[in-house]
Amino acid sequence: MKLFLRHAILTGALVAASVALAQTATPAKVADTSKGKALVDAKGMTLYTFDRDTMGKSACNGQCAQNWPPLMAAGGAAASGEWSVVTRDDGSKQWAYKGKPLYLWVKDTKPGEVTGDGVNNVWHIAAP
Repeated sequence: MKLFLRHAILTGALVAASVALAQTATPAKVADTSKGKALVDAKGMTLYTFDRDTMGKSACNGQCAQNWPPLMAAGGAAASGEWSVVTRDDGSKQWAYKGKPLYLWVKDTKPGEVTGDGVNNVWHIAAP
């Protein structure tokens, strides 16, 4: 019985540590693109910012968010350093870097593509 309890306590501690690590890990990394260094998601897809957003608030909803999917944050995600979490109009959570919400672009189909840079003069590669 003691061995079982010790194993259960150790397993619980490892799970708690894993959850804490997952919640503090940065949601993006830096990668080289044809236009220089950019923030990319876990799959290597380029992230973008939107000029019409205000600090800490997304202005891209509805059809806009279908074309420019937000970089979503899990419910337990927490701000860390230059990373923050903003609440979208529908109540979901989105990652922001230096206060600017981050998005993907549906026309980028492969890691490293940057076809969204400059769209309508309001979309830009998220620079580190």
